[in-house]
Amino acid sequence: MNVFCCRRRVVNRALCSMLGVPCGLMPQFGFRPEIPLRNGRKDRTEIDMKLGDLMVEAKLTEIDFQTAPATMIKRYRDIDELFDPEELDLSDVVRNYQLIRSVLAASATGGSFCVLCDARRPDLIEEWYAVMRAVRSCVLRCRLQLLTWQELAVVIPASLRKFLALKYGIVPA
Repeated sequence: MNVFCCRRRVVNRALCSMLGVPCGLMPQFGFRPEIPLRNGRKDRTEIDMKLGDLMVEAKLTEIDFQTAPATMIKRYRDIDELFDPEELDLSDVVRNYQLIRSVLAASATGGSFCVLCDARRPDLIEEWYAVMRAVRSCVLRCRLQLLTWQELAVVIPASLRKFLALKYGIVPA
């Protein structure tokens, strides 16, 4: 997330264009949307960053997206309306719980959601696309995106590009 916190406001036009947000926004780290639950309460799960109406989950060193018992997913009010249950495996343990929750957050806030991950992790990319395929609404699906660190590295300052290359082996696509 150093890419976004090196300055107070995101002013890199190419980066903003890539993310689909206006320039000059201030990132909010550890954003907690209110996702409606069936019992009338709200889940205030944490999402890595919010930039305008775009929420971002950044994966760099993590192994996978969180899993959870099916009971955790079924407690969300809009799960049945937003997702095709045949596309999501809602057996005992639900894979990609973190992604499903983030899509629910995008729907609840009227915003969009981006997964930012390493292009060398096709498994994570396929997991994200599997969740996207399960989304019933094409309007919501159009607000979901994937961006790789390699794509991002093309438009960031040289110092940050060097940092990504040295620390994580990430070079522009």
